[in-house]
Amino acid sequence: MNNTKSLKAVAYGEVLWDVFDDKKKIGGAPLNVALRMKTLGCEVAMISCVGNDEDGKAILNHIKQLGLQTDTVMVSEMFPTGLVNVTLNESGSATYEINYPSAWDKIVLNNLAETLVINADVLVYGSLVCRDEVSRKSLKNLLQTNVYKVFDVNLRKPHYTYEVLERLMLSANFIKFNDEEILEIAAALQSPFTSLEENIHFIAEQTHTKSICVTRGKDGAVLLWKGQLYENEGYTVKVADTVGAGDSFLAALTTSLLTGKEPQTALDFACAIGALVAESVGANPEISSSRIEKILSKESK
Repeated sequence: MNNTKSLKAVAYGEVLWDVFDDKKKIGGAPLNVALRMKTLGCEVAMISCVGNDEDGKAILNHIKQLGLQTDTVMVSEMFPTGLVNVTLNESGSATYEINYPSAWDKIVLNNLAETLVINADVLVYGSLVCRDEVSRKSLKNLLQTNVYKVFDVNLRKPHYTYEVLERLMLSANFIKFNDEEILEIAAALQSPFTSLEENIHFIAEQTHTKSICVTRGKDGAVLLWKGQLYENEGYTVKVADTVGAGDSFLAALTTSLLTGKEPQTALDFACAIGALVAESVGANPEISSSRIEKILSKESK
C-alpha cells in the first residue's frame, strides 16, 4: 500500500437522504466516508441497502456517477430508503431524527460483498447500522475476516447499547470517536479517569486497540498511533454546517495512515479536510487541492 490508488476500501452501513428545511442531500456516515476516500484516490465499494423507490434509485444513480461500486447496495422490496430529518442550530451543529425501519436496517450480504471485504485493504463501519439485528448480523460476519477494520463510533440516541458498542470496539483495529462519545463510553466501561488523554489509553487497553482518534470539533483532534500521541489544535473556519465533517476527516486520516504518511502529517491533513467540509454546506462538498494547501499553510490555532 504505497500509494492511495492501490488502497481498496469497503464501507458498510447506512445510505440515506438528509432532509433539511429546504432541501434533501444524500448522506449516511459510511457513504460520506466512502465518497471522500474515492476523491482521495481509493478504490471504494459500498455495502448497504436502499428501497425500491425514487429515493433509492436517485442514491444509486448518484453514487454510480461518482465512481463507487454499487453491486453490493441491495434493493429492498419491503422497506423504504432511509430518511433523516436534520435540524441545525445557530452554530451549524446538527441534530437528527432517523426513520426506522429503513432499508439500510435490513442489509443481507451477497457473495460479492463477502468477497470484496476479504480482498480489501480496509473495512469502515459504524455503530448506527447495528440498531437492527439484520444489519448487525451481516456486519458480524464481515468482522470475522482478516481485513483492517476501522470503527467509526457514531452515537445517535436511542439507537445503541453499550454491549453492542463494546463488541464493535473489540473487533476494530482503529476506532474513531468525538470527544463526547469517548467520555460517555469510557464512563460506561467504568473508567476512573476524567481527561481525554487518560481515557484514550483506557479505551485502548480495554479494547486491545492500538490506534484511536478523537475529534474535538473546532479544536482539532488527538491521535494515538503505535503507542504515541499526536495532536492538531484545529483550523479556524466559518462553519456553514457540521454535517459530514467528521466523516471526511476519517476518510482523509484512514487513507493517509494506511498509505504510509507520517502520523502528524496525516492528522493535519485530516483536520484540514474536516474544517473545509464544515465551512461548506452539506456532507460531500468538492474540495480543491488549492484550498487544502492554503489551510495547511496556516498554523493550527
